Amino acid sequence: MTTITDIANALGITPSTVSRALAGNPRVKEETRTAVEKMAKLLGYERNVVASNLRKGQSHIVGIVVPRIHREFFSNVIGGAESVLNRAGYNVLICQTLESLDAEVKALKTLKNYRVAAVLISHAIDAVNGNHVKEILEDTPLVQFDRVFPDLPGAKIVGANCEGAFQATMHLIQAGYKRIGTIAGYMSSQAYVERLAGYRLALESAGLPFDPSIVYENAIVRETGYQAGLRAIEAGCDALYSAGAFSALGAMDAIKEKGLRIPEDFGIVGTSNEGFTSLMNPTLSTLNQHPFEMGETAARAFLEGSRETQVIPMELIVRQSSNKNNTWQK
Repeated sequence: MTTITDIANALGITPSTVSRALAGNPRVKEETRTAVEKMAKLLGYERNVVASNLRKGQSHIVGIVVPRIHREFFSNVIGGAESVLNRAGYNVLICQTLESLDAEVKALKTLKNYRVAAVLISHAIDAVNGNHVKEILEDTPLVQFDRVFPDLPGAKIVGANCEGAFQATMHLIQAGYKRIGTIAGYMSSQAYVERLAGYRLALESAGLPFDPSIVYENAIVRETGYQAGLRAIEAGCDALYSAGAFSALGAMDAIKEKGLRIPEDFGIVGTSNEGFTSLMNPTLSTLNQHPFEMGETAARAFLEGSRETQVIPMELIVRQSSNKNNTWQK
């Protein structure tokens, strides 16, 4: 890797002169600056932007922290944020926590050490409050999205969780299902609490009883969704609203294993329009959270210095898994 010293040796000048020339210091003669730039190009020198930012105490890097990069929801959020930030002259540094609080703490400390201009974050399930964020980031601008802690400063970009879950559950009711359970996620996360509230509100609005025994918490992956599906079948449910996509996939595994037909015998609606939901057999009805828009909104909130909470609407996409009466065409 070519260094400033390599350029200095090639030209017979001091490294400090090369550094000043590359920085555009007016004290350097024009002919020297031109010679330095030509030699830098010839030797393939690339400026270490991170090191320069650390020296200046400022950065044009924005850190984005997500639970799982391979989830289409989070990758689309990153894409939306990056599209806005790149146009504004910022680069992004992405960290993945895999739902671990320890990993989230490590990621935040790393970003702090890099003097990032801001942090955009969706919290790990293991994080039950934002105390660690306050301690680490201090004055670093913060934007939370999807999974947020209300007591932390800065903008919060969230989905219309309660309204979306209400719409999904009401759709199952209107399709004719009678005993509708829910795979509710983790109650340490405000997003999942709001989805459970929307589910319960739909039941109450339709005059159906809310039964805590068919609320299956702490299930957000395929394996736990499968277990929740088995329990729901044993409890006499004929439908499920799932607060996630992968848990819904697991529940469908259980339903098929038990020989039940989807949607004739058992209906299901998930959340987060992951790519696989439209490729399954049967295809999975779901709530589209518009993640690209969420990412764009989060990035703009940082650039504009917003401290507001902004809500991104959810869209119900009805597919085969809940189309019991064959009346929906989406």
